[in-house]
Amino acid sequence: MEEYEVLIIGAGPIGMACAIEAKKAGLKYVIVEKGALVNSLYNYPVFMTFFSTSQKLEIGEVPFVSISPKPNRNEAVEYYRRVAEKFDLQINLFEKVEEVIKISATQFEVKTSKKRYKTRNVIISTGFYDVPLLMNIPGENLPKVAHYYKDPHLYAFQNVVVIGANNSAIDAALETYRKGANVTLVIRGAEIGSYVKYWVRPDIENRIKEGEIKVYFNAEVTAIAADSVTIKTQEGMFILENDFVIAMTGYKPDFGMLKKLGVQLEGESSAVPVYNPETMETSLPGLYLAGVVCGGLDTHKWFIENSRVHAEQIFKHIAVKDK
Repeated sequence: MEEYEVLIIGAGPIGMACAIEAKKAGLKYVIVEKGALVNSLYNYPVFMTFFSTSQKLEIGEVPFVSISPKPNRNEAVEYYRRVAEKFDLQINLFEKVEEVIKISATQFEVKTSKKRYKTRNVIISTGFYDVPLLMNIPGENLPKVAHYYKDPHLYAFQNVVVIGANNSAIDAALETYRKGANVTLVIRGAEIGSYVKYWVRPDIENRIKEGEIKVYFNAEVTAIAADSVTIKTQEGMFILENDFVIAMTGYKPDFGMLKKLGVQLEGESSAVPVYNPETMETSLPGLYLAGVVCGGLDTHKWFIENSRVHAEQIFKHIAVKDK
C-alpha cells in the first residue's frame, strides 16, 4: 500500500494548485483523477471562451499567455498541461476514487479502481461537472438528448431544442444556429439568465428579436419523443417536431463521498458542505475541500480565479497541524 502525506482527489486547476503547494512544502503527495488531466475543461464545448482573463486562470505563478484577453478552452487545456509538465506533478489519471475511510486519528485509507493508499491528509477538489441535473421527464434517456454539448456540427440542418437560460445553453443555441440548425430555446424563467457573458447577451437578444432563434419563456419541456418534444407554457401546451435536445439544465458536485465520510451539508436547496473558511478543513480532521465543491449546489459561487487561494490556505494549516 502506497503512503503519502497528502492525497488530492481531482486533477483540475485547483487540484493542481494544491499539488504545487504540496511540492513547495516538500510533502509527499499524489493526485488521483478519474479521467483526463483537467477533465472538466477537456469536456467543455470545443469553442468555449472563458469569462475570466488568462491572468486570473493562472496557477503556480506560471504566466498564461493567450491570443485574446479571454482564453478559449483549447488554450486553457494546453496551459494546464504545460503547468503539470513544468512542476513534474505526480498525477494518476483514469483512476477513480471509490472509497475514503478514516482509519485512525491521523490516517485515511483511500481505495481506488487500481490500488489502495494511506495518507495523513485528503483534499477533495472534484468540481461539479460530472453530475448533470436531470429533468426527470419521459424520454430524457433517449439517444437524441444530450446533457453535455461539445461541437455544433452534429446539429447542422436539424430541429434542435436547447433547454436553459445561462451560458452553456446560450452558447449552444448560437453555435448550432450558425451551423444551420433550426433552434428553439426553452427557458423556465421570464428572461435570459443574469450570468450570460456580457459580449454574448446582445447576440442572443438580437437573434431572438429577428426571429432567427425561437424562444419560449416561462416554459418547460414535459416530455420527449423520438421525433418531437412537448412544451408547457403559460399559453398552453405545444408539440414541436424535433431531432435533438440539448439539455443545459446545470450540474452538481457528487456529494456521495462527502456524505459517506460524515461531512455535513447545510440546506436542502443549497447542500453547502460545512468547512472552516480559513483553513478549508471539514469537521473531519485532515479532510479538506478546495474549489467549486465548496459551494454545494451554488456552482456560480466558486471559480478558478477566486478559489486558487484555497491551496495556500490548506497548506498553511497543514504546516502547522502536522508539525
